[in-house]
Amino acid sequence: MRYTVEKRFIESTQGKMKILILRPTVAASSDKTPGILWIHGGGYVTGMAEMIYMSRAKALVKKYGAVVITPEYRLAGKSPFPAALEDCYAALLYLKKHSGELGFSDEKIMVGGESAGGGLTAALCMYAKDRGEVNIAFQMPLYPMLDDRDTESSKDNHGISWNTRRNHAAWKMYLGKLAGGDPPAYAVPARRQDYSGLPPAYTFVGDSEAFYCETLSYVQALEDAGVSAKVDVYHTGFHAFDMLLPFRKLSREAIKRFEEEYLRAAEIYSSPQKE
Repeated sequence: MRYTVEKRFIESTQGKMKILILRPTVAASSDKTPGILWIHGGGYVTGMAEMIYMSRAKALVKKYGAVVITPEYRLAGKSPFPAALEDCYAALLYLKKHSGELGFSDEKIMVGGESAGGGLTAALCMYAKDRGEVNIAFQMPLYPMLDDRDTESSKDNHGISWNTRRNHAAWKMYLGKLAGGDPPAYAVPARRQDYSGLPPAYTFVGDSEAFYCETLSYVQALEDAGVSAKVDVYHTGFHAFDMLLPFRKLSREAIKRFEEEYLRAAEIYSSPQKE
């Protein structure tokens, strides 16, 4: 399926922010088409909107006709929390407001992302739920970066693409003055106490990577709160294996399962917006 890419600049809390919009050249039925906010990874300290081209979200446009926007949110090196969350929320509001123009159903707004983008996905779902301005139908926080505290899988982890040393440094930079204290759940989603009312979720993660334990804990917390949540676990310690090694059999399996779960969610989940 052919698609177009458009660059726009939208207002956020500190001025203009770039977003990329990916959508099919020939739009599908807008009452069934999801609108997806996809958030890039990079440990909160690196990355750019153009990472969408190597993400799971690109195929959702190219193969299944979704509409996707991705924000170039502020990075922690210059702008620690809450800058990235504020930028992502501005993009979420923009997505909702422009559903008619972009050709998707505002009842099928989804949020997803990889790694730190997965952490921002979880934080954004919490923030949006508490503010009550946007209803999110489904979340896809892939191998998300959720907890600044060491877990059994993030401590003493020597992974190639992500490890304990990088994790500690990234969290310290992202949290800024809050590091070492008791930061809010909007910064560290694993610190949330009440997971009720959050959107249903799907994720996957490697069983030896740094974020394995916090991913499973997040899914369990959602389930304990009565939220439908599912995780697929793959035997690997390679963080973001599907993006960095997409040719591997394991990656192809993960990609296939992700797309199946997306299609299922697009079919069964919706969340009407309030006026």
